[in-house]
Amino acid sequence: MAVAAMPVMAQDATVAAQEKVEEEAIIVTGIRETIQNSINTKREETAIVDALSSDDIGDIPAISVGQAIQTITGATTHREKGDASEIALRGLGPFLSNSTFNGRDATNGSGDRSVNFNQFPSELVNNIKIYKTQQASLVEGGVAGTIEIGTLRPLDFGKRRLQGELKAQYNPYGDRITGREGGVGWRGTLSYVDQFANDTIGIAIGVQRNDTNNPEETYAASSTWTACQAAPVVANNNCDEYTRAEYGQNRAFYLVPNAYTFRQISETDKRDAIFGAIQWQPSDTLDVNLDVQYSKRTYVESRRDLNISEARRSLTNVVYDENGIVQSLSGQSAIESNGSELSRAEEYLGGGLSVEWQPSDRLTLTVDGSYSRTIRVEDERNVRLRTDPTDVNGVRTVFNNMRIPYTYEITPGSFVPTITIDPRFDLNNHDLFWDDARLRRDQSRRHNEIIAGRFDAGYEMDGFFSKLSAGVRWSEMTFRDYDVRNGDFNFNLPIAEDRRINNLCRNPAFPQTGFLSAADGNSINSWATFDVDCLFREYTGSEDPGAREDKRSPANRDVTERTLAGYVMADYDADLGNMPVRGNIGVRVVKTDVTSNGLRSEFTLVDNGDGTFRLETTGDFDTVTIKSSNTRILPSVNAIFEVAPNTLLRVAGYRAMSRPAPSALGAGRTFTLDDGGSFTNVEDAIDNVRANGSPRLKPLMSWNADAAIEWYPNKDSILSATLYYKQFNGGFQPVVFDEQFVIDGQTVTVPVTQTRNSPDKSRIYGLELTAATRFSFLPKPLDGLGAKVSYNYADSNFENEDVRLGDQFDPMTETVSEGIIPAAGLSGYSKHVLSAQAYYEIGPVSLQAIYNYRSKYYQDFVGGNSQLRYVGPSETVDFRASLDLMKGVSLRFEALNIFNEPKATYMPVYGSSRQYHYYGSKYFIGIRARI
Repeated sequence: MAVAAMPVMAQDATVAAQEKVEEEAIIVTGIRETIQNSINTKREETAIVDALSSDDIGDIPAISVGQAIQTITGATTHREKGDASEIALRGLGPFLSNSTFNGRDATNGSGDRSVNFNQFPSELVNNIKIYKTQQASLVEGGVAGTIEIGTLRPLDFGKRRLQGELKAQYNPYGDRITGREGGVGWRGTLSYVDQFANDTIGIAIGVQRNDTNNPEETYAASSTWTACQAAPVVANNNCDEYTRAEYGQNRAFYLVPNAYTFRQISETDKRDAIFGAIQWQPSDTLDVNLDVQYSKRTYVESRRDLNISEARRSLTNVVYDENGIVQSLSGQSAIESNGSELSRAEEYLGGGLSVEWQPSDRLTLTVDGSYSRTIRVEDERNVRLRTDPTDVNGVRTVFNNMRIPYTYEITPGSFVPTITIDPRFDLNNHDLFWDDARLRRDQSRRHNEIIAGRFDAGYEMDGFFSKLSAGVRWSEMTFRDYDVRNGDFNFNLPIAEDRRINNLCRNPAFPQTGFLSAADGNSINSWATFDVDCLFREYTGSEDPGAREDKRSPANRDVTERTLAGYVMADYDADLGNMPVRGNIGVRVVKTDVTSNGLRSEFTLVDNGDGTFRLETTGDFDTVTIKSSNTRILPSVNAIFEVAPNTLLRVAGYRAMSRPAPSALGAGRTFTLDDGGSFTNVEDAIDNVRANGSPRLKPLMSWNADAAIEWYPNKDSILSATLYYKQFNGGFQPVVFDEQFVIDGQTVTVPVTQTRNSPDKSRIYGLELTAATRFSFLPKPLDGLGAKVSYNYADSNFENEDVRLGDQFDPMTETVSEGIIPAAGLSGYSKHVLSAQAYYEIGPVSLQAIYNYRSKYYQDFVGGNSQLRYVGPSETVDFRASLDLMKGVSLRFEALNIFNEPKATYMPVYGSSRQYHYYGSKYFIGIRARI
């Protein structure tokens, strides 16, 4: 039988060899090529890595870098303006991740450590890696992982390439904006790569212009929520607050915000980006790389708000559940028609110079210097017009009161409340919005800068240890911001003058048709609006009075963080019996020094004349400097066992750290005054003083363990499962310190809420699954089908407390007082994350559908020291298609958020609706040509 089988076996081997040769001869492109490269990258890396890479520039299959990342296993995004922004890894938020660009830290304008991926065109990026486990050579900062974005090196690319792409955008929501030319925009990209001087010099340059629009419609409650006592019912004033001193009495309470707002947004968005790289290899032993990235993004928003400004006043018939979540109530409030014109300009400049020298066959020395800077400037002009007992013509309204009755109802499980204004009040009647005119001119500026340098050495060795690496890195990060107001212009003019301005500045029609028509339960679709430029011109004499010259404010932040890190790491490669084993072991030591400056000043209390008050500084400031320092040791080990020719077993153990956001390290103070109501002294008027950061916060530390099994049956396929565990040493907890301020000449003691590192231990464990394949075994033409599915499950007992209603630490007694609402988990933590892709490629046609799901998660406000905010579950469906028209020319189509999925948020407990947004779908069609 053995002899008879030998010819058959030989024939099978010949056929298999021929098939292998044919497979290797096929030039794979498009989505299949990207997935193949990603699978190969994962297989070759020493750490546990997932990737998205392409051999060619512009082949990352996504309209933005953020959307590309969310197709990688375990990665999901937080969406803003309908596009992917912040990235969460393994269901953990951006706070626990670190992002680098070409191996270097990058700045942003948000005040945290995440990267604004919308700044970087996906067409100019050709590889993205996510390190799920750490190794000593990686820049520290990623408990959940490190996201590495890379651009190509022209000599390594190895060929000349000239490529241009032009896309038209259509947003159906844009068609609903009155007075605009519909929801049409465009983006154009041009790139060039070439090599010169016998392939010793290479250049790459890419430019992009993006001119689009992103209209938005939303309902939002304010970000400050109060626990109101269910009894007694308070008429003609704010509800009785359930104070911390009363928490132990177990009183019934319900949760309400300060205000409810309906907002319509018309927007234009422009971005220019330039990427460039020069690579010089004068010899085989020297490699010099210079890369520069520049991006400038400007968007302008026209906002029209209907504001129910007294959401705590005269509340009756309140129905609420056991968690304090309101299901229905009746109230009375002044109603405002507000308008604002907001513009934001964000400029990014980054780059670096890297020199790699091989003085011998075994030794490699690398020096790298980098710079990154982001400047974000935001200007806003805001106008408020309020109701009055009379209309603008002096005729008494049926209510004879500035406060209008309304009802609030919401179905349990829904995020859309039904707010019904008394039908006797006509929301579209301009005559009813005219009193207490208030105009504000605000400007904020954030400046984030990183200067860094590193030196690395690697020595190739024989034996068990194949390579020894060591290095040192120094960096200085600065974050400075201010948010200043050029006066609070409050006007109490004769009614005849108010009437003239009111009639002159009316918008004849609501700026949008079908406002919030997709929100089932919403009953407010339009209201009277006004021209902001006209109101500023008529009330102040200028359409824009300009920003305040003196930028000093007690709320300003000025943070400098200096980091010195060093590491030693050894790669090993050996056999355990007949099983190949490779990996690395190392340690990284990180020293961080933080210096935070804040301004302090005396204040005067100013009556606005409309029942509200504001604080103004006297103009004399003192600087308060707070310093903090810490040193952390981060050991790591990675091991890969090739248990079979196509099967790898990976294990990793490491210690990791995630630093607080730069804005969370500020030493400023923000005052919030209680709007309206009655009070007898300054202390009662001050609702809350919030610290703009906590400079003494230390990094969040974790011990981590990962184990993965990976099967690679062919180039197109992978099946992998990863178990991971993280133990956090410490968490975050609100703490209140009494501080003294001088207001109107008298010293006032006010509790200031900050955040401290708690001694609590917590953990997270999870499971990550990935499966991808191309169904080549199916008969033609079905053999062009392929799919990839990834799922992540995580469970955590980490706790973040609400700064007003949660547990608080008392530094005087060193005890914790219990709160009345449950704690949230890790910021950005989702228990379930799912991504599924299906693609079909045959001949010139390429189709791809992408589904993403993310379960609810807690999202901290930038700067911290805020109340709890939850984002509801999200699921989106995107679609991409391309058609090759001829060699080098293709027609491309993309559709985002096809089913117009909204984003819903809740505060301060999950289920208590705070905000929902609708952005609409977006469609892109374009043509790409390359030679």
